[in-house]
Amino acid sequence: MLRYFLKYLKNKQALNTTEPKAGWPKVTVQLPLYNELYVVERLLECITALDYPKDKLQIQVLDDSADESLELTQKLVRAYQAKGIPIIHIHRKERKGFKAGALKEGLETASGELIAIFDSDFLPESDWLYKTVPQFENAKVGVVQTRWGHLNRTYSPWTSVQAFALDAHFLLEQIGRNQQQYFINFNGTAGVWRKSCILDAGNWEGDTLTEDLDLSYRAQLKNWKFVYLDEVVTPAELPITLDAIRSQQFRWNKGGAENFQKMIGRVMKSKNLSWKVKFNAAVHLLNSTMFFNVLIVSLLSVPVLFIKSKFDSLSLLFDLSGLFILSTLIFYTCYWFVHRTVFGSGIASFFHYTRRFLLFYCLVIGFSIHNSVAVLEGHLGIKSPFIRTPKFNLNTNDKTVRQNKYRVQKTSIYTFIEVIFAFYFLFGLYSAFELRAAGEFWLFPFHLLLFIGFSSISIFGLRQSR
Repeated sequence: MLRYFLKYLKNKQALNTTEPKAGWPKVTVQLPLYNELYVVERLLECITALDYPKDKLQIQVLDDSADESLELTQKLVRAYQAKGIPIIHIHRKERKGFKAGALKEGLETASGELIAIFDSDFLPESDWLYKTVPQFENAKVGVVQTRWGHLNRTYSPWTSVQAFALDAHFLLEQIGRNQQQYFINFNGTAGVWRKSCILDAGNWEGDTLTEDLDLSYRAQLKNWKFVYLDEVVTPAELPITLDAIRSQQFRWNKGGAENFQKMIGRVMKSKNLSWKVKFNAAVHLLNSTMFFNVLIVSLLSVPVLFIKSKFDSLSLLFDLSGLFILSTLIFYTCYWFVHRTVFGSGIASFFHYTRRFLLFYCLVIGFSIHNSVAVLEGHLGIKSPFIRTPKFNLNTNDKTVRQNKYRVQKTSIYTFIEVIFAFYFLFGLYSAFELRAAGEFWLFPFHLLLFIGFSSISIFGLRQSR
C-alpha cells in the first residue's frame, strides 16, 4: 500500500471540476438520522447551503428518530421549505433494516440520478458537489468517495488516535487500493453513488452492520468503478466518549467479519477478477480479524516467558519469532508517510509522529478485547442491532458530556475485564525481573505497551462512568 501511495503522489493529476457535457445532473442528498438532537440543526444548516442548481437538487431527511429530535427536525425542515429549499422529511415508525433500510426507502422517491449521502456529523464544503459530480462523466463510475476530515482532532488523546488511524485508512489504504484498481469500500458517508449502480448491485441490504462495505463489494463484482478523491476533505466529528468509540468500533469490526463471511465466496468464484484483486479483497475483508490475532499473541506472551526460560531447546524457535517485530517496524514506517502528508516533515514533526504512533499502538492494543468479541460474533453469525454512535457537537465540555442524554452512564463489563488484563501484563513486567538471570527482558517493551494500553482504556472507562 505504501508503494502504491507514493506512486500516486508522484503521478497525481489535478482534480477535474468542469461541468459535464450533458449539464449538471440531478442529485439527491440523503441524510440518514436517528435521534440526533445535538447535531441536526448544524447538519441542515450546512447541507442547505450546498452550492448547486436548486432545480437539480433534492434533499431527503431520512429520519428514524424516536425522541424529541423528531419534532425539532420536522420544524427545521418546514422552515427551510418556506425559504424555497428543495428538502423533504421522511419518517419511518419502524426502524426496519436500520440505516440500510432508511436509505433503501428513500431511494424509492429519490429523483436524482446521483445519490450523495452524509451522516449527521459530516459538514461538507459548499462546493462539494461541484468537485464530486464531474467524476461521473465516465459512465462506468458507480461511486465517488471523499476523504474524512476531523473537526475535533485535538479534543483529547482519544480523538487524536482516532484521527491518526483514519488518516492511515483514507490515505494509505484507500489510495493504495484505488491506485491498483483493487476493491475499495464506500465509507458509509461523504460520498456519491450513481443510483443505477445501487439498483444494479441489488440495492441496500441490512443483514450486516456495515451495509456500505457490503454494497461496495456487490457493486464492484458487477464491474462498477470506484473513484477516491483524497483532495476533497469532508470534515466530521470524532466520537469523544468511550461508549461512543466502542459502539463505532464494534459496528465496523463486526461488520467487516460479517462481510467476509457473506462476500468472500462470491469474490473467489468470480471469473472476471485477477488473483491479485482476489487476494487483496480477502485481506481487506479480514482486516478487522487483526484484533483477534493481537489478543491471542498478547495473552500467550506471558506464559511464553516462562516456557522459554525453562526449555533451552526452544530458544532458537523463540528467537525466530522475533521476526514478528518487523510488523511493528512496517507500521511505523508506513504511517510516517501518512503523517508527513498531513502535517509535513522535519525533526519536530517526526518526534510528534513518534509520540502519536506509540499512543496509537497502546490504545489499539487496549481495544483488542472488545473488538475481538465483535469479530468473533461476525464470523459466527451472531446477530446484533445497529447501535448508533452518539454525537455531542463541538461546543462540548465535561459538563455537557455528562448531561448528554445519549451517553451511556453505567460502567461497561469490558472496563472491568480490561482492568484484569492491565494487572495481568503488570505481572508480565514483574516476571521479566524474576527471570532476569535467563535474560528474559525481550518481551518487556511489548508488555509495557500492553499495560499502558489496558490501563489507559480502563481508567478512561471508569472516569466516564461517574
